[in-house]
Amino acid sequence: MVEPSPAFKALGGDLPSANRFLFTLDGVEVGVFREVSGLELSVAVEEFAEGGQNGFRHRMPGRMSWPNITFKRGITQSNVLFEWLQKSSGEGFAANGDKLARSSGAITAVGFDSLPLRSWNLIGVFPIRWKGPEFAADKNEPLHEELEIAHHGFTAKTHV
Repeated sequence: MVEPSPAFKALGGDLPSANRFLFTLDGVEVGVFREVSGLELSVAVEEFAEGGQNGFRHRMPGRMSWPNITFKRGITQSNVLFEWLQKSSGEGFAANGDKLARSSGAITAVGFDSLPLRSWNLIGVFPIRWKGPEFAADKNEPLHEELEIAHHGFTAKTHV
């Protein structure tokens, strides 16, 4: 009996599950998050009417676009994130001649067995929003941060 290929197993087998997502920036770990949203790609469709063919329109691919990515329910354990934020705004931005230094980033889905499942390598990343933990003395909730980034697309690599 021939053993099915790994790709075939993934298509017909159980779907992999991830319980955390690692965000790295220029190869340095920024933090681990429990939620990531906005990892998607859209291609605009351009329509062209052809003369003499009233019932037909050509549909051609147009520009690609990627929404912002939001990381939630995480906490960073180093100053990498804040150093990056400082370079992208305020005095750090002014010190760089008011030019934005874009970085490369990666999101890696990590499974329950602590092994990487898939990575999305982000191109031209820069931060656009950070939200810190909310504090209340009468609540016993974990601290978490949110981060929103903009980028110019991604490539993906499967590790399994």
